[in-house]
Amino acid sequence: MIPKAWAHLPFFTRDLPRIEAALADDPRPVLPPEAQRFAALDLTPPEAVRVVILGQDPYPTPGHAHGLAFSVAPEVTPLPRSLSNIYKELHADLDIRRPNGDLRGWARQGVLLLNTSLSVPAGAAGGHARLGWQRLAEEVLAEVSTRPTAFLLWGGHAQKLRPHVRPGDHLVIETAHPSPLSARRGFFGSRPFSRINAWLAAQQAPTVDWGG
Repeated sequence: MIPKAWAHLPFFTRDLPRIEAALADDPRPVLPPEAQRFAALDLTPPEAVRVVILGQDPYPTPGHAHGLAFSVAPEVTPLPRSLSNIYKELHADLDIRRPNGDLRGWARQGVLLLNTSLSVPAGAAGGHARLGWQRLAEEVLAEVSTRPTAFLLWGGHAQKLRPHVRPGDHLVIETAHPSPLSARRGFFGSRPFSRINAWLAAQQAPTVDWGG
C-alpha cells in the first residue's frame, strides 16, 4: 500500500510498478513482508520529519527486517551487530539503554529511518540494490530538506546521497558506518544523538527522546 502522505512523489507512478513486477518475478522469499515495506514512510509523514537516518537495505535474516532502517522486531535477539554498535554509542553519548531493537518510538517522534532499498531477498544482502529503490530515497531527501532537518549519513553509501539534500540550515553528520567493519574508524565517539538534540534545541524544536 502506497503511503498516502508521500504518494505525490513521482517515484510511486514512474518507478514502483516496474519494481513490483520485478519482485513478483523473483522466486526467492522477499523481506520485509510486503505489508511492512513502506513502514518508515507510514510512521513518519513529510511534515513530521525532523531527523533522517539513512540506511542501505533491509536485514536479510528472516524475522529481522520490519520496514525501518536499522530497526528489528522487538523480540529479536541477539541484535544485529550494526544496531548493537548504535546502542553502544547511544549509551556512551547519553547514558541511555534501550530494552530491544525496535526503533518505531524514534519514528513516531519524527526520526525517518529510511533504507535506500526497501526490499532484499532472504539471505542475500544487497540483492535488490539495482532494482531502482534508491530513486525514492533521493526524492524523499529532496522533499524533507525544503526545511531545516538533521541528517545522519553513516558510511559511504549514505553519503553518496548528500547531493539530494537541498541547501539549507541543516545539520548533516557524516561518519563511518556502525558496522563492526568500520565503527572504530569514526562512528564510535561521534556523539550523534546529543548533537542532534543540541541542534533541535537551538531551532527551538522539541528534542528526541532516544530512549523512547
